Amino acid sequence: MRITKYTHACLRLEHSGGVLVIDPGVFSEAEALDGADAVLITHEHMDHVDLDKLRAAAAQQPELTVHTHPDVEAQLTDLDADVFAVNPGDIFVAAGMTVRAHGGQHAIIHADIPRIVNLGFVIDAPDGPIYHPGDSFHVPDEEIATLFVPVSAPWLKLAEAIDFTRAVAPERAFALHDSLLVDAGQQMVTGHMTRLSGTHYTRLEPGTTI
Repeated sequence: MRITKYTHACLRLEHSGGVLVIDPGVFSEAEALDGADAVLITHEHMDHVDLDKLRAAAAQQPELTVHTHPDVEAQLTDLDADVFAVNPGDIFVAAGMTVRAHGGQHAIIHADIPRIVNLGFVIDAPDGPIYHPGDSFHVPDEEIATLFVPVSAPWLKLAEAIDFTRAVAPERAFALHDSLLVDAGQQMVTGHMTRLSGTHYTRLEPGTTI
């Protein structure tokens, strides 16, 4: 399996059965969706879903499927693609990959801002399950080999990202939700995560494939 990290929170997973894209938002590159068979959307925020990009991808790929929470599905009624509602605990197949939905709520941004839904997705892979938590610190009740951990957001402090990574206890972790940091911030976060996360941590530059 090939995993490409695009800007901010977008991942592209490719294997012999298809191409799966997670959270193609306004900060991510449109090329992430080229030839995509399925898209997973964790929640409704613009940095995780760009409707214009989805419409363009659906026009190029008539068999594109989108999988997201019912609250987000209701906002995609004009999308020319098959949109499937997913709830926490659901297991389904997207682009030939087995996916399990976890969590349910976005992390708290502020007490005055209502919380919205958020799904984390665990995807089976040859080297073990991959976890994209969206905007949450939900710890799934299963072993995770590869964690993509949010490291910068209005709802996040670095100690939480460190403790979250320790709680998930993956074999390896990569930075997610990282485009809001300037270079000095990236270096500082990488240093702390490398020393304190309890696992092998790496930040991938946008467009890097592993």
